[in-house]
Amino acid sequence: MFVRVSPRDPRYFELSDGTPYIPIGLNAVHPEAGGLADYDRWFRLLAENGANFCRVWLSTPFFDVEPTRSGEYDAEHAKRIAELLALARRHGIRLKLCIEHFRSLGGQPAWSAKPMHHVSQGGPAASIADFFDGERSRAQFRRKLAWLAERFGNEPAVFGWELWNEVDCVAGGDWMAWTEVMLGELHRIFPRNLAVQSLGSFDTAAKRDRYRRHSLLPGNDVAQVHRYLDLGASLAVCHGPVDVLAADAVKELRSCEPRRPILLAESGAVERSHSGPFQLYAKDTAGILLHDVLFAPFFAGAAGPGHIWHWNVYVDKMSLWHHFGRFAEAVKGLDPPAEGFEPAELPHDQLRVYALKGRRTVLAWCRDKENTWEAELRDGTPPRRLSGLVLDLRSPLPAADKLPVRTYDPWTNQWTTGEAVTGRLALPEFSRSLVVRVETPRR
Repeated sequence: MFVRVSPRDPRYFELSDGTPYIPIGLNAVHPEAGGLADYDRWFRLLAENGANFCRVWLSTPFFDVEPTRSGEYDAEHAKRIAELLALARRHGIRLKLCIEHFRSLGGQPAWSAKPMHHVSQGGPAASIADFFDGERSRAQFRRKLAWLAERFGNEPAVFGWELWNEVDCVAGGDWMAWTEVMLGELHRIFPRNLAVQSLGSFDTAAKRDRYRRHSLLPGNDVAQVHRYLDLGASLAVCHGPVDVLAADAVKELRSCEPRRPILLAESGAVERSHSGPFQLYAKDTAGILLHDVLFAPFFAGAAGPGHIWHWNVYVDKMSLWHHFGRFAEAVKGLDPPAEGFEPAELPHDQLRVYALKGRRTVLAWCRDKENTWEAELRDGTPPRRLSGLVLDLRSPLPAADKLPVRTYDPWTNQWTTGEAVTGRLALPEFSRSLVVRVETPRR
């Protein structure tokens, strides 16, 4: 079965047999020293925790099918991609495959330069602008897509094909026009897979119009957004609580009314202006940053949880894989396209409450306002125990004297039962966050 945008509700995904699909996973764009064995282990850990998604860069040295000369493709590297797809099938993981990531045709940093495409080295382009705008370069990129399609063109383990990582970070050229053309090519040669594009981190006000254009671009099947906790960002929201910055990124895209799924496709925490992984990762033994990246976007109206970066130096190093299982447990059995969820934020003096009102289900994720990365990781303040709190659910719930409620504590992996009386729910004692789930009567 292939992943598609749901015809029942284009804001969500489903498989081609109509089964709902919520992409739970992360970015793991390149292997470590273990090569494919790393992916075998990561995919196993994801699958054991209810996850079903991973993003991989095909342009990293391990997978790059164009490793030495522009326009010459390597069958041995293609075998690695085939083996990666076999691992994905074995573990039930669907892959978003990113085709390119370079930003210049020379210079530093080396990871983002591809001088082989310059005319001086036998390539088709005199500049990065020429790479995007020149017909010679476009024709060559089409040939590359066709070469990939010949080998991997009918593969249900592929969630979708992503043209470029953060294409607006390139050093010239009309990347938006190029994107529109190449999205059309992806749809033509990979008709059963999604076609997507990505932009750089939404961390400045100047990105707002760019993201609006991108989210509404014809052929772009998913409105993706990247955003990080970054104290060097000009947008103040990127400095504060991670649940707030993640939910805000989704709300920014929702305001464009793209009528397609929204995903927080890259997130996490970085040192100032993306100068390295966040130093406070080392103190996040509980995984509060990962937790917020996972839960906030979905409860703000995205088609899935957020997809964290730093899979190696944070998620794997700190053994945080169980958090994917906690999110999977919270949404177990949910059919988002059937629900037609409408997101809202409910008022509370001690909690930020992100709610989803559906046809049969009301969900709410309650996040302690005082428990932030600054408090717990920077200042060393342990999370408080919250007790005696009452949640007002009258706005999303139908009028009823009493409704049965289940609450889920993702930190203890425990469900409890309760009762909303005239729309008010007495919450059990918890720390950091709590999920509320109400199955409402048929209407």
